[in-house]
Amino acid sequence: MTAAFPSGLSLDRASALTRQVTRLSVGVAVALTAIKAVAWVVSGSVAMLASLADSGLDVLAAMVTFFAVRYAASPPDREHRYGHGKAEAFASLTQAGLVFASGALVAEQAIPRLIAPHRLAYEGWGLAVMALSILLTAGLVSAQSWTLRRAKSVAVEGDRMHYLADLASNLIAFAGIGASALLRRGEPDALAGLVVAGWLVWGAVGVFRRAAFELMDHELSDEARRRIVELMTEDPRVGDVHQLRTRASGPYVHIQMHADLDPSLSLVEAHRVMVAAERRVLNAFPAADIIIHPDPRGAAEPHGGAFPEVHEPVRERAAR
Repeated sequence: MTAAFPSGLSLDRASALTRQVTRLSVGVAVALTAIKAVAWVVSGSVAMLASLADSGLDVLAAMVTFFAVRYAASPPDREHRYGHGKAEAFASLTQAGLVFASGALVAEQAIPRLIAPHRLAYEGWGLAVMALSILLTAGLVSAQSWTLRRAKSVAVEGDRMHYLADLASNLIAFAGIGASALLRRGEPDALAGLVVAGWLVWGAVGVFRRAAFELMDHELSDEARRRIVELMTEDPRVGDVHQLRTRASGPYVHIQMHADLDPSLSLVEAHRVMVAAERRVLNAFPAADIIIHPDPRGAAEPHGGAFPEVHEPVRERAAR
């Protein structure tokens, strides 16, 4: 990642895109839940129940994401000086929990059906519903992927991973119902439901990891950190950068660093150098909050408070 938004969009435009795609996510989740509920009542398929349980929780997850991206994009206030960006990570954690719960529910229904299988009814309805679900889910994932290429959002990314798991589970359920119809046996349907359950649990672990990275203030990529240093040191009066700390918070990026300056510069000149450097970084990271501490080159005393100062050049550390 070399910019907060790879396409160079403004924060307002990026936020508008994420709001639009979350509305679409809610609509698709509601539609899929309704049609799968009807199909499950008619067919009694465990694979359909598995997909219905997942879609039902999708509605709740989509609603959480819908509100989270709006709250995360709200500006800093008196109580939250760093903004509200981590609301997106909390939304992703909620999604992970819901996905895990749906996997457990599906497994609970699938295992007894494997032990005591029975034939399905109206398999054709089930296959038609699953085919429609696959098309709608694939369309939503495509829209989310398009949005994420233009606007960074951990909540939308988590929602997309959730729907990718849904897409796989829909394909598996389709195969299970189809096999049960062809073989006139119930085992393939129950087995498909169990496979979906395992897939959902695996997807929940992935979503949880990505949310945990953000909540634990994980650094930006080495590529992004190198780009920050390059932009800062374009001006030869900035000798090097150390104590570079970065983290993502929803749509925002927080960057702080120490910059070595020629000690002969006046305070006014040093201020101008720092402002120009900050603007260069902002052009690449338009949603960044930047704090730069200037140090007189070769004459600065160690400082850093709770986190001792490290003078290892960032370019060397990031290159390893």
